[in-house]
Amino acid sequence: MPDETAARRRTAIPPLAGEDHVCAGCGIAYPALTIEAAAALIAALPGAADAVLGQSSLPDLRRRPRPDRWSALEYLVHLRDVCVTYTIRLHRARTEDRPVLEPMLNDLRARRFRYNDRSLDGVRDELAACAAGLTDEIGRLTRPDLDRTVTRLPGEERTARWLVRQAAHEVTHHLDDIRRCLEAVQPPPHGAGSRRHRAEDPG
Repeated sequence: MPDETAARRRTAIPPLAGEDHVCAGCGIAYPALTIEAAAALIAALPGAADAVLGQSSLPDLRRRPRPDRWSALEYLVHLRDVCVTYTIRLHRARTEDRPVLEPMLNDLRARRFRYNDRSLDGVRDELAACAAGLTDEIGRLTRPDLDRTVTRLPGEERTARWLVRQAAHEVTHHLDDIRRCLEAVQPPPHGAGSRRHRAEDPG
């Protein structure tokens, strides 16, 4: 039953955001986000991640707020993989005719590649290298390149411009996820309220 199999696959994989997406969670608005501003967000990722992590202990970084939520460390490793994936996607968009992209399969990656067992120092080094690589790839895009298209699931066609904006959105949104995750697993400072934020679903 090929049609049923394809339908189940589409249901299991979240659809891509639109070219004109506005995120209610982090405030990123794709139509207003220039390529230059998106590249700057990505280039700043390593420093921004260090600022969010602060002096958090490794046990806190590995602690999940709930069994069905990622830990701060898992989000950090996911950001590394986002940089790798979007570097390759942009390269293919620039050099191939409407390439078909593989879904990231985020939860499978986190399980199979043992995100939560990774070394923090190692992930930081890899994140810096991968963010720099993605920034370099964005820098190779010409204005005509931004209109080149890629596909993923049937009916999903997106431009290279969207890929850049989506990568910047992932960076912004998941830094917020890390912040909320750490707030949820760490005790509040003395005298602070006990309000906790719910982490977003892993992207």
